Parts: sequence; structure tokens; C-alpha cells
Amino acid sequence: MLKGFRDFVLRGNVIDLAVAVVMGAAFSGVVKAITENFITPLIALVGGAPDTSALNVAGFGWGNILSAVLNFLITAAVVYFLIVAPLNRLVAQLKPAPPPQATKKCAECLSDIPADARRCAFCTSASGVTRA
Repeated sequence: MLKGFRDFVLRGNVIDLAVAVVMGAAFSGVVKAITENFITPLIALVGGAPDTSALNVAGFGWGNILSAVLNFLITAAVVYFLIVAPLNRLVAQLKPAPPPQATKKCAECLSDIPADARRCAFCTSASGVTRA
């Protein structure tokens, strides 16, 4: 039962989805800051309609935008270095080892032939077949 749960959690789709949710939440902060601190005041400056009470000539709220972008980048770094990279290493360690090579080299023509062969299929040498 626990093995099934471990396989489910370590499956790439679940981890990718969790990372996407966290990154989406962080990116929504960036979009919100740009909208509230740049686009809305720009519209207020051009159209004069939405909210001009906090608007000054150079007051587009660049500090809030920079703060949101830095927050997003820090969140992305934390998610990558604390979740994605360690899980990728764990999944790589849990993968089964590749099967041993089932071929050998012919001493005469250096062709790869099956390990159990007694005669080379390429040069038909029987004496040239050696274990590699």
C-alpha cells in the first residue's frame, strides 16, 4: 500500500502539477502588481476615470512591481532547489539499472555480436570470437 502511494507521489505528473500550482500562485502576484501599479494608473492618467487619488506624475508603483517580481523569482528558486531538484535525484536513484550488455566484440572484424554466439555473423570467424 505504501509502495503504491510512493509511486503515485513520485510520478512526474503529480510533482509537475504541484510545482505549476505554486508557480501560478506566485505569478498571479506579479500580474496583480503590474495591473494595480502600472496599468490602472496609466489608464487613470490617460482617461481620468478609475482611481486618481493616489496617482502622481511619477508614481506608477515601480517598487511594488519589483517586489512582486522578486517574490516570484525567490519562490521559483525555492521550489526548484528544495522540491524539483531533490525529487529528480531521488527518481534517478530509484530507476532500475540498465540491463548488462548482451554483446561482445569479434576480434577479427570488431563487430558487435550476441554474447552467446560461437561464430561471427559478419566475417564468419570462429577463432576470432572473444569475450569482451
